[in-house]
Amino acid sequence: MYPEQLVAPMRAELSSAGIKELKTAEEVQAQLSNTQGTTLLVINSVCGCAAGTCRPGVKLALTHSKLPQNMVTVFAGVDKEAVAKAREFLLPYPPSSPSIALLKDGKLVHMIERHHIEGRMAEMIADNLKAAFEQYC
Repeated sequence: MYPEQLVAPMRAELSSAGIKELKTAEEVQAQLSNTQGTTLLVINSVCGCAAGTCRPGVKLALTHSKLPQNMVTVFAGVDKEAVAKAREFLLPYPPSSPSIALLKDGKLVHMIERHHIEGRMAEMIADNLKAAFEQYC
C-alpha cells in the first residue's frame, strides 16, 4: 500500500477533472451495479504510464463533445477493496493497472488495458476514448 501523501497529487489529477473517487467496495458496488447510462471507470496507478499517458489521455478525452454520464476512479495499490470490487465489473479481463473502462447500463462495452497504455502517447489514449464516447454515449 502506498502512503496517502504520495498518491494525493495523482488522485487530484483525476478528481480535479470531475472524476469521482471511489474508496470503498461499497461505493463501487453502489455506483456500478445499478447505474443507467454510461460510466467511465479509471483504475489509477502510481506507475509511469499512468502519469505519462493514462491520466493525461483521460483528461484530453474529457474535452470531447460527448461524455459519459458518470465518471469514477479507484486507485490500485491504495484502495484495495474498492479496486477488487471494480475489477469484478471488468471480467473477463485480468487485473490491469492502470486501465480504463467504459460501461453502459452496468455492462462493460470498452476496455483499455495497461498494455494498450504503455508506450502510447496521451493523444492516442484520448482518441481511443473519444471514439468509444461517440459510439456509446
